[in-house]
Amino acid sequence: MSLLTSPLHERHEELGAKFAEFGGWSMPLEYAGGGVLAEHQAVREGVGVFDVSHLGKVTVRGAGAAEFINRCFTNDLAKIPVGKAQYTLACAEDGGTIDDLIAYLKADDDVFLIPNAANTPAVVALLQAKAPAGIEIIDQHRDFAVIAVQGTKSDEVLEALGLATDHEYMSFVSEQLGGAEITVCRTGYTGERGYELVVKSEDALAVWDRVMAAGEVWGVRVCGLGARDTLRTEMGYPLHGNDLSPEISPVMARAGWAVGWNKPEFWGREALIAQKEAKTSRLLRGIKATGRGIPRHDMTVVSTTGQAVGVVTSGTFSPTLREGIGLALLDRSVAVGDVVNVEVRGKLLEFDVVAPPFVQPSTKES
Repeated sequence: MSLLTSPLHERHEELGAKFAEFGGWSMPLEYAGGGVLAEHQAVREGVGVFDVSHLGKVTVRGAGAAEFINRCFTNDLAKIPVGKAQYTLACAEDGGTIDDLIAYLKADDDVFLIPNAANTPAVVALLQAKAPAGIEIIDQHRDFAVIAVQGTKSDEVLEALGLATDHEYMSFVSEQLGGAEITVCRTGYTGERGYELVVKSEDALAVWDRVMAAGEVWGVRVCGLGARDTLRTEMGYPLHGNDLSPEISPVMARAGWAVGWNKPEFWGREALIAQKEAKTSRLLRGIKATGRGIPRHDMTVVSTTGQAVGVVTSGTFSPTLREGIGLALLDRSVAVGDVVNVEVRGKLLEFDVVAPPFVQPSTKES
C-alpha cells in the first residue's frame, strides 16, 4: 500500500527532505543542510516550521456534540470555554490508550479533533459507532494541512504576517491570510512558545510560502519529525505507540491530570479508577544518563542489584543537554532520585531517575 503525502510534499522535495513513514504517511524526517541537531536548536533559540499535516482532523457536529465527546474521552471538556482546546485521551474499556488527541471546542454543537495519524481511523470508527442520532462524525484527514510555527521567535513571524499572537495558551482564533482562512492555535509539541496553523489543503502551499518568507529575517528553519521527537522528549511529552498504547494507560503514563475523575462517564472509566486505586501498575518516569549512554525504545532497565525493573519507552540524545535522556516504564519500587542501569548494546550503563521535563518549557509564557 502506497504512503499518503502531505499537501506540502513538493516543497519538502525542493528543500531536500529525507522522508520516513509516519502513521501511513511519507513525511520529512530532516532536511538537507541542517539535520536534526540544527533543526532542534532553531526551535530552542529562534523559530522552526514543521509540516504536521499527517495528524488527523475530525469534525464532530450536531446538537449535543460537545456533551457527547465529554462522555467519550477522559478529560472534562466542560471545564473549558468555547475557543479553547484541551488535551485528552481515548481509552479502551480495559483502560488502555487508543489515542491521545487535542479537542478544539468551537461551539457546543461543533468540536474539532486532532488525533494521531495512525489512530484516526480507529477514533473515527468508535465515535461513529457510539454517536447518537443527530451527531455527525466527519473524517477530514485529507481536507486540511497543519503547519506548526514553533520557537522563541514564533510571535515575531506571526506578527509579520498580521496574525494574532495575544491569545492564551491552548486557545485558537480564526484569521485570514491572503484569502486563506486559518485557525491559529496556540499549541504545539516542542515545549517552546508556538502556534499550529490549520488551513485547507488547497491553500497550504501559499500559506507555507508566506510563513517561510516572513520568517527569513528571524533565521527560520524548516524542521522535520526527527527534531519534533527530540524536542518533545526533552519535555517528557508522551508519544502514542511508545509512551502511551493499548498496553499503557493514562494512569501508567502519569497522565492522570488529563482525566476527569469526577465525570460520571467516559470510555475506560471503571478500569482507570481501579488502576489508580490499586497502585500496582508500572509508572512512566524520566531517565538521564550519568555518562555517555543513549537509551532507545525497548531497552531493558535493570536495578543496581541486577533485577529487571522496566523498559525504555522513548530515548534520545538531548541536543540541549548534550546527554542521553528518555522515558521509561518502571516498577513502582523505583523512585525519582534512584539510580538504574539500562542495557545498551550488551553493556549496563548508569542512569539517574528524574522527573520530566528535562528542559524548562516556555509554552505558557505570556
